[in-house]
Amino acid sequence: MGRYAPVLAMLGLAAAGVGTLYLAHLRTAVGAQSTVAAFQSGLPPREHAVSRFHVRWYAISLLFLAFDVEMLFMYPWAVVVADVGTPAVVEMFVFLGLLMAGVVYAWREGALRWG
Repeated sequence: MGRYAPVLAMLGLAAAGVGTLYLAHLRTAVGAQSTVAAFQSGLPPREHAVSRFHVRWYAISLLFLAFDVEMLFMYPWAVVVADVGTPAVVEMFVFLGLLMAGVVYAWREGALRWG
């Protein structure tokens, strides 16, 4: 039991947090009329919140995610590049070259064109 005490304590804290949020929701929940009204001085919505987006937004989102993940790989690389040396620099330039090839391909296919 002693080994699992921290795990049980975390589960208890999580359950208490979920219970507190649920009780707060029950206490502060109001009718559906407030969900369609503009918040404070905001403008009323012109379309439904789950309306469809143009398909070009998905291509741009995927390109953004690709370069966002690139930065996830560059942070640990920056930490160890001084220890590893030249091979790490060469590997990063190969990686960046592959990403640049992807950008050129997307550019040639018109994924970055809005008109």
